Amino acid sequence: MPCLELPSGLLQAAADAEDAPARRAWMAGLPQLIAELAQRWELDLGRPFQPGGAAAWVAPARARRSGERLVVKVGWPHMEAWHEADALRLWAGNGAVRLIDNVAFGDTRALLLEACEPGTALADVLPPLRQDVVLAGLLRRLWITPQAGHPFRSLSSMCHAWAGEFETRYAAAGPADRLDPGLARAGVELLRLLPDTVEDRPVLLATDLHAGNVLTAGRQSFLAIDPKPFTGDRTYDPVQHLLTTDRLLTAPAGLIGRMADLLDLDAGRLRRWLFARCVQESLDDPDLRGVAVRLAP
Repeated sequence: MPCLELPSGLLQAAADAEDAPARRAWMAGLPQLIAELAQRWELDLGRPFQPGGAAAWVAPARARRSGERLVVKVGWPHMEAWHEADALRLWAGNGAVRLIDNVAFGDTRALLLEACEPGTALADVLPPLRQDVVLAGLLRRLWITPQAGHPFRSLSSMCHAWAGEFETRYAAAGPADRLDPGLARAGVELLRLLPDTVEDRPVLLATDLHAGNVLTAGRQSFLAIDPKPFTGDRTYDPVQHLLTTDRLLTAPAGLIGRMADLLDLDAGRLRRWLFARCVQESLDDPDLRGVAVRLAP
């Protein structure tokens, strides 16, 4: 494999990221690594999906012996997706794409996955209100309690890391890019507090489930892909969907109430989670500053 096509999303991330040199070095090693995977798993590889995401090389493949259609995913090492293979193995195809095999090359994880066919994103096949129902149904299936000794990190660990990163970036940002300091403090305090004040039993979370990460499939109507697994408060898990729908900008309170009803969650707690995440994302997304103001406790 002398020349390897790279997804444009991966290239853009490498150009814009603070760790761009490390990402470029990692991408330079992909041709050899992927050639080894094709030999190891006896695959004929297709071109990667375009534009792809910012943190993985993902491409369709076909098993040389059986002809089965599969997908290969090679991920840039990052905290959120560290235990993706462990979660997929535990879900065993119930609501999520099935893991066939996985292998580690240092910090790089490679996954061999079932192919979702036809593989159209939920966002492109159903209207928004029906997307809510599908996502709620998937979350209910994914919320399982892992056994003692599981490898998953806590939601608290991710939120505390995010809070620290936000405070550093907020201090360095210009006034035009900042939320009101009081709102910023309130959001960061909630980001640290909420994961540690849950009364329900911790469950395995997807943390990145939204209408672009759910695909149509033959085995089940819809399957979740690309989880970022942590354990903790189930009320957190619909937040990524809320952050990625246009209704957040026009009717955030109604959207919160709808998802809380679909998932039997406390709407007030879901609102606080969404406020905290809007604050955390506000430095990169000006629209979320306005949402944070509307949701402020």
